[in-house]
Amino acid sequence: MDIELTRYHVTQKVIWDTFIRESKNGLFFFERDYMDYHADRFNDHSLIFIKKDQIIAAFPANEIDKEIFSHAGLTYGSLVISEKTKTVEVLEIFTLLINYYKNSGFSKLLYKAIPSIFFEQPSQEDLYALFLNNAQLIRRDISSVLPIQNRLPLANSPARRYKKCSKLNLEIKENKNFENYWTLLTNVLASNHGAKPVHSLQEIQQLAEKFPNNIKLYEVTENEELLSGTLIFDFGKVLHTQYLANSEKGREIGALDYLIIKLLEEQFQDRPYFSFGISTENQGRFLNEGLINQKEMYGGRAICNDFYEITLN
Repeated sequence: MDIELTRYHVTQKVIWDTFIRESKNGLFFFERDYMDYHADRFNDHSLIFIKKDQIIAAFPANEIDKEIFSHAGLTYGSLVISEKTKTVEVLEIFTLLINYYKNSGFSKLLYKAIPSIFFEQPSQEDLYALFLNNAQLIRRDISSVLPIQNRLPLANSPARRYKKCSKLNLEIKENKNFENYWTLLTNVLASNHGAKPVHSLQEIQQLAEKFPNNIKLYEVTENEELLSGTLIFDFGKVLHTQYLANSEKGREIGALDYLIIKLLEEQFQDRPYFSFGISTENQGRFLNEGLINQKEMYGGRAICNDFYEITLN
């Protein structure tokens, strides 16, 4: 079918980004300004596939030692394909991709599949290609999602907290300055989990400036006092919560419940899906029951984030 493979080069940034935006399963964090913010930590080894002088697929990937990841620095990886790319072409692309990495001396390919709720068009040709190439499912995380326009009733606890907060003088607003919230988030993660945000304040601020329509911070305040907040990653069809946090007072009154319900009912009521993210640990082998219970009280139900491995040698 005369499909050509080439390794991505920085001079191809514009055509790469254009293809990602026009593809049927591309996500904004496959654009180079997002992928390359941590280029010092991830050695890029992405591929582009061309047919008749047109890009028909792109493969965001990085290398670590003798292994290829799609993509170790991102929530998902996957082969990104155009609306016109057919199943037979995807199978050939996988053959080219596997042979290329094998001949380059790599021993394994690790692949994070994108859940179908993100797709603009059906796009699981890659799963069939993985099956034909004897890929092994090595990890499965469970993630909670709710359909905004057809969501289940709220559980009693968040409903009560929402009603309580509705009687207070709370304000919800978008804030383009992340500094105060990052201080709150950092303190909450350190005291409750002994952890810290994956992104530094400088990194997340830079990403939000580059992707102002995709990365937004919403906060709840009372008389200018910050009570809670969440970062929203806007993928169009899917809104994903990231970095939720409450102050001590915010936790007492249920400010985060108030924020989430308000976003669902007023800010994003016309969108298809609201994602709360995963509740699994230890490569998917441990379910954090307390965490998933919180998400299910809003009406979230399960989808799976799957990870596959292909042995190359």
